[in-house]
Parts: sequence; structure tokens; C-alpha cells
Amino acid sequence: MEKNDGKYLRKVMMDNMVWTEQLSVGNAVIDSEHRNLIILANDLIRAIKTRNSSCLAQAFEQLEYWLCLHFANEEKIAQTVSFDFSHHQLAQQYALNELRFLRDLLVTKNCLWFDGAINHFSRFLSNWMIDDHILKLDMRMKPVLQTLPYEFRIDEESACL
Repeated sequence: MEKNDGKYLRKVMMDNMVWTEQLSVGNAVIDSEHRNLIILANDLIRAIKTRNSSCLAQAFEQLEYWLCLHFANEEKIAQTVSFDFSHHQLAQQYALNELRFLRDLLVTKNCLWFDGAINHFSRFLSNWMIDDHILKLDMRMKPVLQTLPYEFRIDEESACL
């Protein structure tokens, strides 16, 4: 199935988010991290849908770790190119808090949740990853990033606590 709202084209196949060129922000590091985050979010959605408690905890841990690393890398790139990152920081902290709340809620339930909750959390992750994070936040950096080589990168990496 394809969604086309006039601004972008997103493919969702068999309940999986799929990275497409329309999601490129013009930087190899950020695009690569987005691809990885989409895979991790798909793994988390699969763990939620299959009610696999051991995979669920691991999927949350992996997604949170890579999100923290990604957010730190985005901030460093933004600082390097003099992009105002204040709005990003607030949105990213909100997203991490929501992810942690979702994790605590689902792990506490020990995989005992209704199908409606599965659909709600799956839609939340998909909408947040594609619509809110990549399209609404990161696309704001694209005009600046496109003035640099696609392979532009920073040397340091760090994760949040």
C-alpha cells in the first residue's frame, strides 16, 4: 500500500515501514540512521503484535539506544552547520519520554493487552517515526544539508543516558 498526501510518498508493506528516497534528508549519516531506526521500529511493532515479552524488552532497548545515538548525531551535525536545533531537542526529548512510557506500560502488562492497544501503539510508532520525526523535523535541515557533500559526517559519536 502507498500513502501519497501530496508532500511525500511512503510505502507500507505488510505492516512494515519502508524507507524510500523521498525520506532522504540529504545526508548519508542521517539517512542511514533513519533506515536503521525504521528497521528497529518494525522489530518493536512485530514484538508488540506477537506478544513476545523477551523480544519486546530487547526491541525497546535497541530502539531507545539507537534513537539516543541518532539524536546526538543529528545535534552535532546541526551545530556544525549552524542550524537552530532548539525545536528538535524538545521534540526528541518528548519522543524519548513517550517511548519510555510506552515501554513501561507494555512491559508491565507482560504481553496481556487488547488488539486495539496493539493497533494504537503500532500506529503511534509508525506515525512518529515517519511523519513527526523525519518529515516534520528532519526535513527542516534538508536545505542546509544539501549544500554539503552527501557523505558529510562528524567524527564523534555519543549516546544519551
